[in-house]
Amino acid sequence: MIIPTVIDAGRDYVTVGGCGNFSVYKTFDCGQAFRFDPVDGDTSKFSGIAHGKRVIFEQTGEGQIKIHGANEEDYCDLWAHYLALDEDYDLADSTILGAMPNDADRLVMSEAVRCGAGIRILRQDPFEALISFIISQNNNIPRIKKIITALCDKYGVDGAFPTAEALYNAGEEGLFALKTGFRAGYIHDAAKKILSGEVSLSEIDNCDDYDRATEMLCKIKGVGPKVSSCVLLFGFGKTEAFPIDVWIRRSLEKHFPNGFDPSPMGKYAGIAQQYLFYYERWLGGGE
Repeated sequence: MIIPTVIDAGRDYVTVGGCGNFSVYKTFDCGQAFRFDPVDGDTSKFSGIAHGKRVIFEQTGEGQIKIHGANEEDYCDLWAHYLALDEDYDLADSTILGAMPNDADRLVMSEAVRCGAGIRILRQDPFEALISFIISQNNNIPRIKKIITALCDKYGVDGAFPTAEALYNAGEEGLFALKTGFRAGYIHDAAKKILSGEVSLSEIDNCDDYDRATEMLCKIKGVGPKVSSCVLLFGFGKTEAFPIDVWIRRSLEKHFPNGFDPSPMGKYAGIAQQYLFYYERWLGGGE
């Protein structure tokens, strides 16, 4: 694994080289984060807020990115981990392909890996991921983003994602007013159970038993296998998670008619899921 290194830095920017095939566009266009958008339509630059900080990630060359709104210390303390630049994706790719049971499946997966090359699984805030993927149920990406923006504008502080306390105090009616629909009750229940300690995000984070972590998350109303797997993958970095949504189900039925078992890929199953998701969207020509 080539370790990314800082090649230039100032008070409000840092440029990092040696990032391999990391793609700003693919990483922020694959449906895992909802608070980032291209800058003036330029898909080499994505602006947004993560972990309470507003930044712009810019692809400035092959294997090179510039982070605006951060310095070298910020990169080392937060953004290298957030962007998964500390993860060996070459090893992930070879493991994923090596886990395929036959040549036909390997051919399909190799195309998905090629298409999705450059995607990284972001290490997002667990509470933000939980609420975001509750909102994602029976929803599309533009509308998800609109609801999350409304939540942050109304109940967040200085652009940060709202706290559990803020969302609980909003009440179901306050949440429903932001066009969350049936999800208002789910959001409020999540905030209530986290505040009471009935659901502990730190306990889930430290839990090595994936089934147990899923069980804890599913105590929240509206959180089932699909939502919990998304939260574990994108909010807790449990990359053995393999969420199955409409796109993934479509991909598996089309390309793996004899069935598909993600377990042999171990902790890289979630990375394969994102490759397949991106590949199916690319084949479908849309969102």
